[in-house]
Amino acid sequence: MSEDGDETAQALPDALSVPLEDFCTHLVADLSRSAHTVEAYRTDLTELFTDLAGHGVTRLADVGLADLRGWLARQRSAGMAPATLQRHWASIRVFFRWTRDEGLTATDPAAVLRSAKVPKRLPRTLGIDQARRILDDAVAAARTDETPKGSRDAAILEVLYGSGIRVAELCGLDLGAVDRVRGTLRVLGKGDKERTVPLGDPGMRALDAWLGRRGEWMSEASGDAVFLGARGGRIDPRVVRRVVHQHLRTDGEAPDLGPHGLRHAMATHLLEGGADLRTVQEILGHESLATTQIYTHVSTERLRRAFNQAHPRA
Repeated sequence: MSEDGDETAQALPDALSVPLEDFCTHLVADLSRSAHTVEAYRTDLTELFTDLAGHGVTRLADVGLADLRGWLARQRSAGMAPATLQRHWASIRVFFRWTRDEGLTATDPAAVLRSAKVPKRLPRTLGIDQARRILDDAVAAARTDETPKGSRDAAILEVLYGSGIRVAELCGLDLGAVDRVRGTLRVLGKGDKERTVPLGDPGMRALDAWLGRRGEWMSEASGDAVFLGARGGRIDPRVVRRVVHQHLRTDGEAPDLGPHGLRHAMATHLLEGGADLRTVQEILGHESLATTQIYTHVSTERLRRAFNQAHPRA
């Protein structure tokens, strides 16, 4: 448990704080959820319990559907974004399903709770030419950098775009996960699920260039980590995000999307190049095909815009 989690738990009645921390333990021990995910659940549920306690509800057994609706309604009235309301609704649903299954509550008061409607927005993404320019510039910059940083940063960009892996998956890469013969990476995804993803020749060349200089930053803390920070330890996700933002900003026409934007771009470009949806789903590690389908909408939207601009009878 984090120090912040301890302080938060102490601010709530024991009848609410103890089940909350037990639930967070369940997320880690039984569901293998990441620390980031667990902290998001803890934050959402702490806000709920704090609000309920302020309205006289201090025991799980006393929480009813009207209490949950009232909390969400107050958030909506305060101007909370629909996407955040949707996340809070999801946290409530998961928590109270668990309390019912564990016998902590006789029923699940959130079972019929309706979610907030979130307007569907197509994710912005990089064009193929934009991605090529950014990656080529990063590789060129690495050749003139006297430190290992340029090679590492270029490899980060090439691996994120070339394989479509998540930031956490990139940070968790070990040396044994790189298969040069097959041109693949073995990554550990959400829920500790392992998958193998292809990495093209440019990505593998950039990775080899970085690994050729990795020894200059190695320390006792390096272990088998592929990507290192300047002090020799496994690279931090915040450093990866900073690297991506810095390079995206060098292209005046490219949206500053961060690491997940490279993943979006890779998936969109695969589909535009003729890859089938199931293949893209496997590469990205999506559990549901519906999650992957957003990229078909992006591709279709691009085709529609091109048609409207170019066809004389559009």
